[in-house]
Amino acid sequence: MRIGVLTGGGDAPGLNAAIRAVARRCFDLDDEPVGIRNGWAGLLGQGDFRPLAPHDVSGILHLGGTILGTSRTNPLKSAAQVDEVIENVRRERLDAIVVIGGDDTLSVACGLEDRGLRFVGVPKTVDNDIAETDYCIGFDSAVSVVVEALDRLHTTASAHHRVLVAEVMGRDAGWVAVAGGLAGGADFILIPEVPPDLDEVCAHLERRTAQGKDFSIIVVAEGVVMPELVSKEAIREVDAFGHARLDRRGVGETLSRIIEDRTGMETRVTVLGHVQRGGSPSAFDRLWATRLGVAAVDLVHEGTFGVLVAVQGNRIQPVPVADTMGRMKTVDLALYELARVFY
Repeated sequence: MRIGVLTGGGDAPGLNAAIRAVARRCFDLDDEPVGIRNGWAGLLGQGDFRPLAPHDVSGILHLGGTILGTSRTNPLKSAAQVDEVIENVRRERLDAIVVIGGDDTLSVACGLEDRGLRFVGVPKTVDNDIAETDYCIGFDSAVSVVVEALDRLHTTASAHHRVLVAEVMGRDAGWVAVAGGLAGGADFILIPEVPPDLDEVCAHLERRTAQGKDFSIIVVAEGVVMPELVSKEAIREVDAFGHARLDRRGVGETLSRIIEDRTGMETRVTVLGHVQRGGSPSAFDRLWATRLGVAAVDLVHEGTFGVLVAVQGNRIQPVPVADTMGRMKTVDLALYELARVFY
């Protein structure tokens, strides 16, 4: 069999581990793995393919990024581009494609299924918000970056007796903020799922000061909506899937200014941004990316298509990708309340 593999959307630590797993399982089964460059963009025009040999995937397990490249291309916006994708799959004689990505990348695969595309999806997103799966490639590594950053911010906040605001990833779900903030000892966490009460935040900081605690760490997810912020809808610059660029909103900077104005406490902001996407994947991400990549190829051999290799508990369970569309796995509020115990 000739099995294509692509990585789409934002990069995340663990993508190369998944590519390696797909290719190595293909070699084991006498299949031909074919890399598709730059996500769905690699299936437009004349196509951009990279046949994968053993040396191509040797030594990439620990590497961040993706050797295939990625993009936020959405061919579903054009009937002509849909035709190009299907024609390139036919011309390249691909029996199926392993699609590694988040909701947007997987939605394209789902939209192409009625045109005959055979695919298996692998969940990847730092935000960890894909429905039906407990885990997405890149989440654990991103949380590890946040925790290390908070450890460092604690020492400088203590030295200068400041409030430090750390803005982390999380468009509509605050998994990175909650997990990173809880593990990193944050003094307050703001997530998109819970409307922020800035009076409560400021009162909490003042209470800490009264208790003799002369510094604080606040973690805020980039997708948090506050009246004082420019709304996501008001930002005109969007990607191919219609998502506003949240880096234009400056949620961390705005929160920092509000805290300083209301409390008089010296406040600074650190925006972790793409640092959360970069660097080597954690051991956890390497392990699960490997398991998911192998499972995806096995499902292709079983003739099971249109599914996501979802992690449920400690098991891999194929779930129809269509069942995950239009849904989102938001933060378990019990976990959020657990974090509040330590404020």
